[in-house]
Amino acid sequence: MTTPPGAAPPGWGETQPRLVDDRVPVVLVVLDGLGDRPVPELGGRTPAEAARTPVLDALAARGCSGWHLPFGWGRAPASELAHWAMFGFADVPFPGRAVLEALGAGVEVPVGTAVTHAALRSSTVGDDGRVWITGRVAPDDAADASALLEVIAPVVARRGAELRSLGGRGEALLVLHGHADGAVTDSDPFFEDRHPWLRVLPCEPEGTGAGPTAETLNALLLDARAALHDHPVNRARWARPPLDVLTTKWSGARAELPGFVGQTGVAGAAVTSTRLYRGLARLLGMGFRHLAPAADVGEDLAARLVAAEELVADGARFVHVHTKATDDAGHTKEPRAKLEVLEAADPGLAGLLDLADRAVVAVTGDHATPSTGGVLHTGDPTPLVVAGPTVRPDPVTAFGEAPAASGWYGAVRAAELAPLLFGHANRPVFLGHRATPRRTLALPDDPVPMTEDS
Repeated sequence: MTTPPGAAPPGWGETQPRLVDDRVPVVLVVLDGLGDRPVPELGGRTPAEAARTPVLDALAARGCSGWHLPFGWGRAPASELAHWAMFGFADVPFPGRAVLEALGAGVEVPVGTAVTHAALRSSTVGDDGRVWITGRVAPDDAADASALLEVIAPVVARRGAELRSLGGRGEALLVLHGHADGAVTDSDPFFEDRHPWLRVLPCEPEGTGAGPTAETLNALLLDARAALHDHPVNRARWARPPLDVLTTKWSGARAELPGFVGQTGVAGAAVTSTRLYRGLARLLGMGFRHLAPAADVGEDLAARLVAAEELVADGARFVHVHTKATDDAGHTKEPRAKLEVLEAADPGLAGLLDLADRAVVAVTGDHATPSTGGVLHTGDPTPLVVAGPTVRPDPVTAFGEAPAASGWYGAVRAAELAPLLFGHANRPVFLGHRATPRRTLALPDDPVPMTEDS
């Protein structure tokens, strides 16, 4: 029997040569909010379809394409939920974005205690008594915001809670001591032109701990409103709207959960751009390199790819690279602005063409942020392209939603993305083999060994 190059000969009594270890790392580049809708002024194309992106086109020609539909048609995910599933945690209860934002800010989050993200807001009261949110803390409101958070700190404490500042624009982690269940709704309307300040309600049936959490939170928010409404700091803001409401959102509770290695079987890392992703990396025990976004999105992405390769060299086998520039451009509701961001980003991704010789690389978005219309995120598809040594090229030769529609992957959900990439990286978990108590998404790199004295 001839042994393949690089393989060890068969063991005693075996006929198959020992397998070559040709596992490679995975680098996932997420262009936040990449997906869009056809735009009349762009000839009925999306910004990704209309943009000149020779690097992404070359990657598409070299690799395989499809549509990323994180949670299926019509379901508009927030970035944190999409990433939670993209990282392979779809079967693990999400702890709430408040936990991630706090960890990303370096704020400790207790395990087993309800928490929520709190923020000072400005408001007006309608004739029917409903309170409408009209704005948030501006960059030059920092001193007033800090003073007002101090004003309501004892008010909050009387309800057995605590504010832990997240720094900057009147934001804090609200820790609800004595409450373990954070499954409650937001008081922040989010869609301020459509909904007023909202009453907090339990998300779970009566008899669970969410009911008392909601009751405490409602009473606390009304107490804070009374303390803020006519406070001297707000009265002195004669040229600016008073910051007279505390809103809450992203409630949850930190729980014990598997880290990235425990869930996937391999070491993960991230090149983070915002507090959210730094917090996600910390929660999951991933290594990370935080780079503040650069003004030039192409230079920014090039620097992030360099950092990704350094993380791979340090032992990471899955690296997440993120930019929010595409999402920010979508939220301007100026399609050409998003097109220009994509064209500026493209040369910064040139390093992927070389990296694809020795790693599986993927580019996609976490959701669609249409650059037209009265919506924030939508369930429209976002392009997905994967390239690497083991990826069989399909006929797609251009990047964008329309070309990707004919790609061989078809529609890929967020929960399917990590297994897809690990499979291409020669790391598929072998479903008939059990090396770890928890079923991992990839062949585990370091299962617990047996030693002679253990």
